[in-house]
Amino acid sequence: MALDIKQYFTETEFYPGHVKDVQLDEANQSVCINADNDVTLIVYVITDHIFRFRYSPDGYFDNDFSYGIDPDFERTDTNFEMHDAGDYYSIKTSALECRISKQNMSVSVLDTKGNVLNEDEKGFHWERNQKYGGYIVQMTKKIQEKEAFYGLGDKPTDLNLKGRRFMNWGTDHYGYSKNSDPLYKNIPIYYGLHKGLAYGIFFDNSFKSYFDFGSERNGATSFWAQGGEMNYYFIAGPALIDASTRYTKLTGTPEMPPMWSLGFQQCKWSYYPEENVMDVAQTMRKWGIPCDAIYLDIDYMDGFRCFTWDKEKFPNPKKMVDNLRNMGFRTMVIIDPGIKVDKNYPVFNEGLEKGYYCKRPDGHFVIGKVWPGDCYFPDFTNPEVREWWAGLYKELIEDIGVDGVWNDMNEPALFEVESKTFPDDVMHDYDGNLCSHRKGHNVYGMQMARATAEGVKRFAGGKRPLIITRSGYSGLQRYSSVWTGDNIASWEHLWLADVQAQRLSISGISFCGSDIGGFIQQPSGELFVRWIQLGIFHPFCRVHSSGDHGDQEPWSFGEKYTLLFKKFVELRYQLLPYIYTNFYNYHKHGVPMLRPIVFYDQEDSNNFNRDHEFLCGPELLVVPVVNDRAQSRPMYLPKGSWYNYWNNDKIEGKRELNVNVKLDTFPFFIKAGTILPLYPVQQYTDQLEFETMDLNVYYYRGRHTSEWYEDAHDDYAYEQGVYRLAKFAQEGKLDKLVINQTVEGSFTPKIKEYKLNIIGLPFVCKKVIADGIEKEMIGSSCYIDLNFKEIIFS
Repeated sequence: MALDIKQYFTETEFYPGHVKDVQLDEANQSVCINADNDVTLIVYVITDHIFRFRYSPDGYFDNDFSYGIDPDFERTDTNFEMHDAGDYYSIKTSALECRISKQNMSVSVLDTKGNVLNEDEKGFHWERNQKYGGYIVQMTKKIQEKEAFYGLGDKPTDLNLKGRRFMNWGTDHYGYSKNSDPLYKNIPIYYGLHKGLAYGIFFDNSFKSYFDFGSERNGATSFWAQGGEMNYYFIAGPALIDASTRYTKLTGTPEMPPMWSLGFQQCKWSYYPEENVMDVAQTMRKWGIPCDAIYLDIDYMDGFRCFTWDKEKFPNPKKMVDNLRNMGFRTMVIIDPGIKVDKNYPVFNEGLEKGYYCKRPDGHFVIGKVWPGDCYFPDFTNPEVREWWAGLYKELIEDIGVDGVWNDMNEPALFEVESKTFPDDVMHDYDGNLCSHRKGHNVYGMQMARATAEGVKRFAGGKRPLIITRSGYSGLQRYSSVWTGDNIASWEHLWLADVQAQRLSISGISFCGSDIGGFIQQPSGELFVRWIQLGIFHPFCRVHSSGDHGDQEPWSFGEKYTLLFKKFVELRYQLLPYIYTNFYNYHKHGVPMLRPIVFYDQEDSNNFNRDHEFLCGPELLVVPVVNDRAQSRPMYLPKGSWYNYWNNDKIEGKRELNVNVKLDTFPFFIKAGTILPLYPVQQYTDQLEFETMDLNVYYYRGRHTSEWYEDAHDDYAYEQGVYRLAKFAQEGKLDKLVINQTVEGSFTPKIKEYKLNIIGLPFVCKKVIADGIEKEMIGSSCYIDLNFKEIIFS
């Protein structure tokens, strides 16, 4: 009987046919499903909680290659079952069931209780790409009742994505605003939440892609790409934070950063000449404002030629970098991808001779205007080019002593062309998988950051560097931190900085921050202070501005604002051991450092659309003030017991509050049960050697566990177990408080004792016993040996 192909397509869209056969590949933990119109679906069991779905309209697959998946990610040896259930085939793990319809290959994913987590509506369908060949691949799924959506990296919009449509195509969007799209980054992960159940979908396709969350049809959500495969990962929760953590482990986590990179940093376009740089450094120290890094923007270069110095502005760069280091400042420099076309420029000539620049199909190099004028651009998707690029950092890092590199303009961005980027036909190596810019565009910035990270690390003498990138794709966090791009000094952008950092963090990229105060225009003193109140909780904490809009150093707005700014930067330095511990859990386990409150409590519907309140780590709740002249602000305190950081008042959650927010304060709460490590204030990280560290103990009637992670702050010995992870278990009763400490790792810190500050104790403490020895209580504090095992307050 002849196949009636008309039943499998509309006028422009094509769909899978009836399933004709299934093959189980136990060795590869996969199931291959073939339809009677040649459509093939391969379902991979990645772990108990992750399925991968890979479709081909014609039964042929490209080489299985991805920049997004961490090469070190280990698939687990997962026990799963497949059986014929009549109308569908079932694939089961200990956590999930996948059902594939025999009629049309539609997919449903359920938990072990039979709850539908996600299901196809139209399911997989495709169109022929008449212009370029290949297919436009599409997936449409049902929106479940009251479902909310989160994720997608740096999108500058409300946290809940429902009702919106987005594009992923890295774009230099100077002075973007709320709802601008697309922006710099291309992070195709989103999360769904309904009926208390959460999941993630990672659409691993680097072509220009789109996501629609009920914008076109309110009952359907879709994602599609202008080429490549329909290739996505379904990642189960059931908690949102678990889905985020699993996604981050799948795409990779960063190494531990140097402690100094978590300190405050000062930047401007541009600090030059050398006298100006040193004046900024000296003024920072004069005011006593803690700061760890100063940046050099493009004007340090000779005519904007990468890897050069303007010797009139900076006659002795090494001496300047050494002088800054002696003052406690690290030096960061910018490097863009555009290499100036100049036959007297050795870097240009070497890249030209070796054929390392991107080309058009006819063999001509792509040429574009950026800061130096006409430029060629390295193909960072070629491993040989990445190796060359890495080697170019020797002088900057090893010889001169620069500590880290900031990659900008790497969407890639071009001036004077409508598309703002390369033509679509530019060719890329794509690590041996030759492709056009249609596929290579969204990964270009990530691969530049990768090459930079490899080079800086190679020449850093065994020390951890800091890399920053403006653009990238899923997995960029393995190589680099990020900032949110060319923002504006406005109250709206302060709100956007809050939401974008939360969104980036749950999208695998926790090492993020904004240009504090805004890059474009000049903030008022009030806005500048409000912004640093938020910025001290972002892992990347940097002021940056365009100098032609006015000064934006901490002392630029008058003494009142300078002292307030200093107060909050000092708080950042006190919180560094907590932030560093938070980073360890991101590095080790993939846990997001910043969390919307819906990621803290997804059962409470009050949290679904809230985007002001967020948690820094598991225990600090922060609400930025995003309106001018505010004296109070409403907020929602989520479930649990919380302490107001400023006055130690204890408040029960799951309710609305109206909080005093005069300019010297903002809503900041500590979860009851927390044991919070605090450093003394320093002018820069590791300035002081101190033997006593504060632990603020926030009493909780019940049990709670906190952690403190410590290592050498700048080397890689932690990878061999030379670190110290202390876990504090607090158990509070009406008449007793017990704290137990367990420690792992072989690192011996210089700190010898803790100063425990007990907050909220409901009884008068008459006796403190530490490991069987009575200790003296001085007010509400006592001093305890670093390696104690048990303390009893009664």
